[in-house]
Amino acid sequence: MLKRSEVPVEQTWDLTSLFETEEKYEQQIEKSIQLADAFVENYKGKLNNAEIINRALTDYREFREVFGLAAAYMSLNVSTDLNDPKNQERQGNFGVIASNISSLLSFFESELIQIDETVLKEAATLDSQHDHYLTELLKDKPHYLHPEAEKALAAASGVLNFAPNIYNTIKLGDMDFGAFEVNGKEYPLSFVLFENEYDYDLDHDIRRAAHKKFSEVLSKYSKSTAMNYLNHVRMEKTMATLRGFDSVLDYLLDMQDVDRDLYNRQIDVIMEKFAPVARKYVTLLKDIHGLDKMTFMDLKLVVDPEFEPEITIEESRDYLLRGLAPLGQDYLDMVNRAYDERWVDFVQNQGKGTGAFCSSPYGTHPYILISWTSRMREVFVMAHELGHAGHFYNAHQHQNIFDSRPSMYFIEAPSTMNELIMATQLFKETNDPRMERWINSTLIARTYYHNFVTHLLEAHFQRKVYNLVDAGKGFTADTLNKMMKETYQEFWGDAVEITDEAQYTWMRQIHYYKGLYPYTYSAGLTIATNVRNRIVEEGQPAIDDWLEVLRAGGTKTPTELAAMAKVDITTDQPLLNTIDYLDHVVNEIIRLTDQLNKQ
Repeated sequence: MLKRSEVPVEQTWDLTSLFETEEKYEQQIEKSIQLADAFVENYKGKLNNAEIINRALTDYREFREVFGLAAAYMSLNVSTDLNDPKNQERQGNFGVIASNISSLLSFFESELIQIDETVLKEAATLDSQHDHYLTELLKDKPHYLHPEAEKALAAASGVLNFAPNIYNTIKLGDMDFGAFEVNGKEYPLSFVLFENEYDYDLDHDIRRAAHKKFSEVLSKYSKSTAMNYLNHVRMEKTMATLRGFDSVLDYLLDMQDVDRDLYNRQIDVIMEKFAPVARKYVTLLKDIHGLDKMTFMDLKLVVDPEFEPEITIEESRDYLLRGLAPLGQDYLDMVNRAYDERWVDFVQNQGKGTGAFCSSPYGTHPYILISWTSRMREVFVMAHELGHAGHFYNAHQHQNIFDSRPSMYFIEAPSTMNELIMATQLFKETNDPRMERWINSTLIARTYYHNFVTHLLEAHFQRKVYNLVDAGKGFTADTLNKMMKETYQEFWGDAVEITDEAQYTWMRQIHYYKGLYPYTYSAGLTIATNVRNRIVEEGQPAIDDWLEVLRAGGTKTPTELAAMAKVDITTDQPLLNTIDYLDHVVNEIIRLTDQLNKQ
């Protein structure tokens, strides 16, 4: 794999829209420090009336915007090359500065929370820009600590939250996968090559040999990775206890503005109701590929591998413009800008983060990271990440920095919505049964497998981990391996042989260091599926409702945002509707396969 310095520049993102030079980044850091110092000077011990509180909040918004751009620049550079000493140095220096500033400014919310409630409500009435921020502050009031305790926690935040950095260093910096051999030929291996290439390889010998070598290397780092993870969840449990929560789950869900019922329902209903549908699908895969048995190492096989054409980056733009056309011209203009202005980092290189993500710093445009493989499925990955981009592109135009980001529970709804809109449009363009089968199977194998299986099983496993921590117990790598394998066995039953390679899956995602993130993928897709059904039935009114949801940003709870799109997530029904739709899609794949076999 190429080094970062060797890749085509035109396939990388352009961070000069953040800062043209390193010197300007350093000036932004200095400006942030000056704003923080001035904020302390102007407001510490002086928040005694509604007018001053609003002035302070306006200045605090400015600081957040300025510092947020610097944070994005640091983070985006690291994500493309963790091995670059300059990126490592910048990340380390930023962490120290961020901890110092966080400690300096910790007085703000501590003082606000002690002010009489009527004064805070008066401040919210005087300036609607601050209404939501102050309302959320009052909601969290019971969980605030003494100001000195808050200051100490803020000062230690860089150390307390360092586990994700260690995880990425182990994964992208230390792990060396070398190569593996099949029938006398040697194949190079890396994290990205395995997840983007070999996990899908049609040659059973190559795919399974890659799995074995990949897992062999993971196993060598399992003890240190488990210790790092244990340290992280113990930190979360400590924070939960300090803030008055009996369970770390309740502490993390409180941040998402949802309760335990929504969380448990999302995991339990899918584990029970969707598992039979998923088993029916993989049984079809086994028959198509002529396998004696389906194993964990075969789960990424596709229904019609010969039909998926290669696609260039520029060709993907055409598909996306057609597929996302229902969202309107403003949305399509954003898509064009993403390509024309290099918002996207397409290349594969050493030290680059795996998977795909969208970062949307307030005050500039979004940035998308992907590792382009020239396969048609990447169009759906791009649609997904552009869903995040479109969400914040809209929210940032209509909401301030306090109100632009919704609950994590809702964060994956716009991204998965785009995949479904893409598929719906592609169906309209074809009468070819093979193309129809490819679209349906891509929905199952990528959109829903990724969110309703991969991340859902992560969530099921993660809940076991937090239950252990709540019970005052620790864990080792062996504990995590066992729980991960058992989760796969529970979901797949007799339909799939869960080989030992499955037990290391917990080592492959950084999601476990982001609170209760994994279950939100299926939560978002549940909302998206029900909105997709509305769009098919009602057309433009449903699209208009959805665009209003995107513009609302974080001004409403997940339940309220879903209600804006006419989806009631307080009941089982949206989940059951989604599973019914998935059963229909799998049955369509089976019907089309039979039809094509008879031709």
